[in-house]
Amino acid sequence: MTVSFDLFGTLVDCDTPADPAVAVAAELRERGVSVPDDFGDAYREVHIDAPDGAEVPLPAHVSAALASRGVDAPNNAARRSVVAAFDPDVTRREGAREAIAAAREFGPVGVCSNCSVPELARRTLIRADLHEAFDAVVTSVGCGWRKPDPRAFETVARRLDTTAESLVHVGDDPATDGGIEELGGRFVDVDEVPLSALESRLEARR
Repeated sequence: MTVSFDLFGTLVDCDTPADPAVAVAAELRERGVSVPDDFGDAYREVHIDAPDGAEVPLPAHVSAALASRGVDAPNNAARRSVVAAFDPDVTRREGAREAIAAAREFGPVGVCSNCSVPELARRTLIRADLHEAFDAVVTSVGCGWRKPDPRAFETVARRLDTTAESLVHVGDDPATDGGIEELGGRFVDVDEVPLSALESRLEARR
């Protein structure tokens, strides 16, 4: 048995922009980009035809949204603006450290997180003082696939030197994290099994 964890809403809580389009637009203006008046509409439109299950990195989406309105964002402004807009305060959830320690009794431990913002997962783990707790950290922006796509789980399983079938994935969203069950793995819902009770649940499944 090998364990992976979702990050946001499972191990940590963090404040994200109430209106991402407004937050990103403000950061673009700080970097000299002429933001169109209807950027909010452009932000909510689909501009990149990605395969089912694929992650579209948010900076690529922002660049495409601007381009759809005839605006260029030079000097990597889209990426820098997205990273700055998503710079949250982070709170480690109660029982997170203990749950990770319990999982490590069974083998390597990883993170498998849907996250379209570059650098966000790494900064979040640092701020939660969990950056040295994992053997592998897989994000959708890094691997290219969003849970519940099987390729997201297969990536973290491979990085942990196991198979998806042997993976127990701990998360808060049955619609995404629960996708591990389609591969024969097991899903632990933290809304039903709190982090403080993870050790006993894993012991029962040993």
